[in-house]
Amino acid sequence: MKTFYNQYNFHKHTFCEFQEVTDNEIASLSPSYKSKSGSSYFFTEKGVFRVSNHWGRAANCRWRLKSEAAKVNNRNGRIGYALWTDFYPNNDKDKLFYIEINWQTKEVTFQHKNNPNYTSNLIVRDALATAKRIQQVKEVLTEQNWAKHLRFEDLEILRRAVAAQLLETNATFIQIKQNYL
Repeated sequence: MKTFYNQYNFHKHTFCEFQEVTDNEIASLSPSYKSKSGSSYFFTEKGVFRVSNHWGRAANCRWRLKSEAAKVNNRNGRIGYALWTDFYPNNDKDKLFYIEINWQTKEVTFQHKNNPNYTSNLIVRDALATAKRIQQVKEVLTEQNWAKHLRFEDLEILRRAVAAQLLETNATFIQIKQNYL
């Protein structure tokens, strides 16, 4: 059964990616709610604006700020907007997350399986397994020691092949590397 989120339940065990917006978006609005940690929320019929200096883990939620800026700095307050339909259920035990790679920046992130961009070839894991797999993918993308005893002609081709297997299979990192001995 699909949960529909609104101003009364969006903050209870959810995953969401907010899109960064400018101050102009909330200039005519008054805050609907201010949290103990100092975040301000502006509710609309279609979604919520959040002004906060902390993104990522927020209580029992995972809220990410998508920004054109290089990196989200949690020192300054930033404004994000999300539609109510952008919120998905979140917990640590269910298999809810898959991993994405931005090959240009070599950035590795997790996404929720209810994301409309999800493709079924990517394995869905629980939060802990996803975090462990992300570490392995980052190692493959940024380091060379893992490939020291493997046979290959082009490290970049090997990186792509191994990373794809880490995302698309349940094989362990060791099992994947054994294919290249």
